[in-house]
Amino acid sequence: MSGTSSEQERAARTAENSATRPGGAPGPEGPPAPAGGDGDRTTGPPGDRRDDTEADRHTKVTVLVALVANLVIAVAKAAGGVLAGSPALLSEAAHSVADSLNEVFLLAALRRSRRPADARHPFGYGKERFFWSLLAAVGIFVMGGCFSFFQGFEALRGGAEEKFSGYVAGLIVLGVALVAEGVSLLRALHQVRRQGGGLAGLRDPALRTVVAEDGTAVLGVTLAMAGMALHMVTGQVVWEASASLAIGVLLVYVAYRLGRDARDQLIGAAADPELSGRIRALLQAQPEIDSVEALFTMQMGLDSTLVAARIDLMPGLDSERVEEVAVRIKRSLARTVPEADQVFLDVTDRPAGEAGESPAATGERGGA
Repeated sequence: MSGTSSEQERAARTAENSATRPGGAPGPEGPPAPAGGDGDRTTGPPGDRRDDTEADRHTKVTVLVALVANLVIAVAKAAGGVLAGSPALLSEAAHSVADSLNEVFLLAALRRSRRPADARHPFGYGKERFFWSLLAAVGIFVMGGCFSFFQGFEALRGGAEEKFSGYVAGLIVLGVALVAEGVSLLRALHQVRRQGGGLAGLRDPALRTVVAEDGTAVLGVTLAMAGMALHMVTGQVVWEASASLAIGVLLVYVAYRLGRDARDQLIGAAADPELSGRIRALLQAQPEIDSVEALFTMQMGLDSTLVAARIDLMPGLDSERVEEVAVRIKRSLARTVPEADQVFLDVTDRPAGEAGESPAATGERGGA
């Protein structure tokens, strides 16, 4: 801060810690809780936390519906695929088994990500959702995509002979699967609408994974039915093998997209530009802040964002005033932006040009 003494900077950092708990008591081991907090990693009025819990309950029901549907469908597809000798049907069975395992991962994510912060994980367990979503993506790739490729290539190499009764049984199984997967997809899309629709409704990685799985399953079953029907009409196994390969391509693509999103969150993705803009505007609107030299954000969970700001205060503030300003700014952020539940302010005398050179301050991005 231009013209600010080292005593004032120390006072500002002290304010950052003392503002985090009732009565100004410093937090336990690790980073402090947010201003006005009680040690819970979520902030905002109690109603916000109730809304989050209610949303989790709805998501849990959606995941359970998908799990039951996939277990029933997996058994039916596997039995039909073995009896009919259908590679496309066996590929779809592998797809349903992968989806069932993924639903178990997502249920674990919902339960574990809401655990409160502790000394070992002072920022909470919000990233558990992203970790289990990554495992779900791996499951889709390995158990679904790779097995579908295997079935397709095996059918092309060795051929497949089916009786008419096998075709009929396979198509009936796929028809039932299409209805079940469609019901599960409609349930997931209904919840997306309840949570705001569009990208806002899909911000929960667990719900996003269920929508992707069910949507892929509906398309995959349609491909399998088309391949089996063409095989029955033409007698050429290439149609059914091609359907199996197409299902494999579809699953690999979905796994890649889900895995990429989870990877971005796990390695520390910044908050979306709209939220970062709101935080920066609020800081710049404070009369005591001369400039915001740098603003760093990181998503710590579904509704948890870490905010670290390097600010330059107006000249002439004494240490007590600096402390009051830090407390008020953090409380204002907690009220206005509930997602910003971990706020750290650093009063600096670093030149603005030098502060703006960091990738986080300039908005540069790395990686694929």
